[in-house]
Amino acid sequence: MTKVLDQHPRLDPVDEKLPLKDLVLYGFQHVLVMAASPITAVFLVAQTLGFEPALTVSIISATFLVCGLGSILQSFGPAGLGARLPFIMVPGGAPIAIFLAIATQTDVQTAVGAVLMTGLFYFLALPVFRRLLRFFPPIVVGTMLLLVAVNLVKIYGGAITGRPGSEGFADPVNVGLALATIALTVIFSRVFTGTLQRISVMLGLIAGTLLAAALGRLDASGVMQGPLLAVPQLFPFGMPKFDILASLPLIIFSIISMAEATGQTIATAEIVDRKGDAHAIVPRTIRGDAVASVLGGVFGTSLIITSGENVGIVRATGVRSRYVTAAAGVILVIIALIAPVSRLASVLPGAVVGGTAVIVFSIIGVIGIHVLSRVDLRDHGAMFTLASGLAMGLMPILVPGVYSQFPQWSQMILGNGLAMGTITAALVNAMFQFNAPKPHDTVETAQ
Repeated sequence: MTKVLDQHPRLDPVDEKLPLKDLVLYGFQHVLVMAASPITAVFLVAQTLGFEPALTVSIISATFLVCGLGSILQSFGPAGLGARLPFIMVPGGAPIAIFLAIATQTDVQTAVGAVLMTGLFYFLALPVFRRLLRFFPPIVVGTMLLLVAVNLVKIYGGAITGRPGSEGFADPVNVGLALATIALTVIFSRVFTGTLQRISVMLGLIAGTLLAAALGRLDASGVMQGPLLAVPQLFPFGMPKFDILASLPLIIFSIISMAEATGQTIATAEIVDRKGDAHAIVPRTIRGDAVASVLGGVFGTSLIITSGENVGIVRATGVRSRYVTAAAGVILVIIALIAPVSRLASVLPGAVVGGTAVIVFSIIGVIGIHVLSRVDLRDHGAMFTLASGLAMGLMPILVPGVYSQFPQWSQMILGNGLAMGTITAALVNAMFQFNAPKPHDTVETAQ
């Protein structure tokens, strides 16, 4: 008995195996927080490309399936495919936009072919990218996390208000629901302790949904209509077409995605107290993204990549076990196969989901501030690294269209605030560190 008690604290928190009921509970919380991403992504593609309702439901199921399988892969990391960290995978926002651009300029089969080629490109580019990991110290990772938070809060803030100029824009009821959801989440986190405190985000989302239902803002009438089982199709749009020129935007984006995965891996490894060099885990994360993206292409989705969304959940709940996100992956697979559950997920009020997302993504910003707190910002190089990264990153986020008159190929990079901010911070930091005196040189000089 004594030996067991002595050995337990030595277990790496990320490898802790929780009781089944806790795995299901905490896993379901991850699912509720991330559910908006696949639903929104599929609806955007379906509306733009004019999918029939049956095809839309099929793609939603396929997206949930791939997200679930990818989350399981990242959580367990077999054969070096996956980080063995608590990651949830989702369709990336930028990849969806690029996927749509390719599909509208050519056709959806070519867009699917671009996804498959990009997934394979991850593997080809990884050996080169691994040599660049030393250019992502805390100052760069902290800058990136701040930009992630600002970008995601803006995106999901738009989900609360709707599109400017549209009917019902900034509807006070919707804004009120979002604010109430945020307030309820904070109250639950303050009032409750133990398990209930750890699921305060999920409780806030459920309470916000019940409030929306009471106000007549929840329509679940069509949940039980249609088949009970959803079986995602392989190549639902037909066989893919491979056009290297049309695929270039998505292939180029994959380099940006690898940079994002680097920051998320390092930040998550720190949060969960993963032992060892976090940079060594990055290639495993990228391989997991590659496998999930190829699988996504087979089922007709865009790139499925590691999400920064659940980083805030891990920090907010304090639950660091990767088995929780593996359980979330299993839940996502179940959702994918049970059609009414997928339809129920699709009717969650956008304002409530947006409110939950805003508080969770703001926590990512807090994590970024914590990472930056280890950096001496009085140092000339660190100050300009952070300032230049924020300048180049915030400008396209806060001033949409700032690069709209630039060549189309450059807009993809310049207009991606997260990419530009991260790349700028890495380059400026490297510039200031190049030929800078090493610590041991300083010591020797002082002696």
